[in-house]
Amino acid sequence: MAVEVPPLSRALLAPRHWPTWALLGFLVLMARLPWCLQHGIGAPLGTLLKRILPDRRKAAHRNLELAFPTMPAEVRGDLLDDSFRDLGIGLFEFARAWWGAITPMRRTVEIEGLEHLQRLQEEGRGVLMISGHFMTLEMCGRLLCDHVPLAGMYRRYRNPVMEWAVLRGRLRYAHGMFGNDDIRGAIRHLKRGGFLWYAPDQDMRGKDTVFAPFFGIPASTITATHQLARISGCAVVPFFHRRQGGRYILRIAPPLEPFPTDDAAVDTTRVNEAIEAMVREAPSQYLWIHRRFKRQPDGVSLYSKG
Repeated sequence: MAVEVPPLSRALLAPRHWPTWALLGFLVLMARLPWCLQHGIGAPLGTLLKRILPDRRKAAHRNLELAFPTMPAEVRGDLLDDSFRDLGIGLFEFARAWWGAITPMRRTVEIEGLEHLQRLQEEGRGVLMISGHFMTLEMCGRLLCDHVPLAGMYRRYRNPVMEWAVLRGRLRYAHGMFGNDDIRGAIRHLKRGGFLWYAPDQDMRGKDTVFAPFFGIPASTITATHQLARISGCAVVPFFHRRQGGRYILRIAPPLEPFPTDDAAVDTTRVNEAIEAMVREAPSQYLWIHRRFKRQPDGVSLYSKG
């Protein structure tokens, strides 16, 4: 069952949550700044985050080494800098998508392949749209909601105030939201012909996973895409999105065929291949700060402990 915005209870207004409310108030104000100002602030904010978050900087640096081993070190260094600048801009994109206006973005958005979704919608077939954790995902997801009734899967926030605020923001435009632990609800939605966005590109412990190559490196990857398609009969459609200059480019690829097969590892590899292709189109906009390769088949870490 899709998640609804929880009531604004007295418990959420308790003094221990006041710092979170103060932060949210600041974020809502920032979400309503002019886009040119948000962009101007976001890039130096990302540079600052690169300096004050050494663990995340080291993770991103190592990920880029692993993903682009033949790239000259200087070029990788520039890509690292660009990725943090895009991270800073992306924080404003998230806030604006949740709590701001996106009229300026609607004027510049370009969408390719919408006919694939329209055809599937006419057939009454459910659609699982797969993408990766890019800094543009929330903004581009909201832009796509102008054209199709798109629901999303998400990881629930531990902080109840953030859970309330983000759900309230997302449900302004999303057709519904499903917690990543609500597989049954997601399946029912897909069986009814619903559209569902999902990003299966993070190492999630305690889930059904296989090691599937990502940039040629074994990456522990959740098999939920295979399982959802197998049980619901939905189409699996790669969803590319990126910011390019002052425009947002959305591209919907044709459904993966044949999908699913009888082999979860084969299907999961195809999903990783699709996401890798997305990353190569806009490498600086991918969330490199996540330790994507932290678990390996031999148990040896690819990340330095120092």
